[in-house]
Amino acid sequence: MKRIYIILFVLPLAWTATAQDFAKNVSTARSAYAAGNLQDSRFAMEQMLRDLDIEIGKEILKLLPAKIGTRNANTTSDNVNGTGGFTGLFVERQYGADPNNASIEIINNSPLITSLGVILAAPMMRDQNQKVIKVQGYKALLTKNQNTETGKTGYELQIPMNNTLITLKITDTNETEITAAANTIPLSKIAEKAE
Repeated sequence: MKRIYIILFVLPLAWTATAQDFAKNVSTARSAYAAGNLQDSRFAMEQMLRDLDIEIGKEILKLLPAKIGTRNANTTSDNVNGTGGFTGLFVERQYGADPNNASIEIINNSPLITSLGVILAAPMMRDQNQKVIKVQGYKALLTKNQNTETGKTGYELQIPMNNTLITLKITDTNETEITAAANTIPLSKIAEKAE
C-alpha cells in the first residue's frame, strides 16, 4: 500500500505538463485510495498509465522520419495507443500508398521480444528468408517477403531493444533500401522514451 501512495505522489510531480485527464485520474486515484476503495484507485491509476503511454507515443511520433525513401509520412493516419497494462505503448506511422508503402511500429513490452531473441540467438530457428543484421549497433531480424500476386519483394525488419520492439515494413524494396531507411530512425532516442 505504501508503494501505491508513493506512485500517486511521485507521478504527478514527474508529469506536470500532461493532459487534464491525467490530473483528473490522479485526483480520482487519491480520493479512492483515501476512502479505502482500492479497486477504483487501481482503475484510475491504470487510466493514468494509459494517458502517459499516449503522451509518450506522441513524443515518439515527433522523432520518426518524414520520409522513408520516396514515401512521405501519412501523419493523418498516425496511431498511438496505450493500454497502461501488459503491453503498454503502441505507435504506428504509415508511409506512401499501396502498392508501394511502408510502416513503422513501436510496441513497448511486446510479447514477441522473447521469441525474437531466441531467433536472433539461434541460427537453426531462422528460415531461408530471414537473416540477422545490425542496425545502429542493435541486432535485428530481416525477413524477405515475396508477394505472389504482384511479384514484388518486400522486407520486414524487427529490432528488439530492451523491452521495446521496433518494426519497419516496406512492401516494394530491397535489402539496401530497408537498411538505409532503418538507419534514419533514431532508435536509441525512441528506446529511451519508450522505456
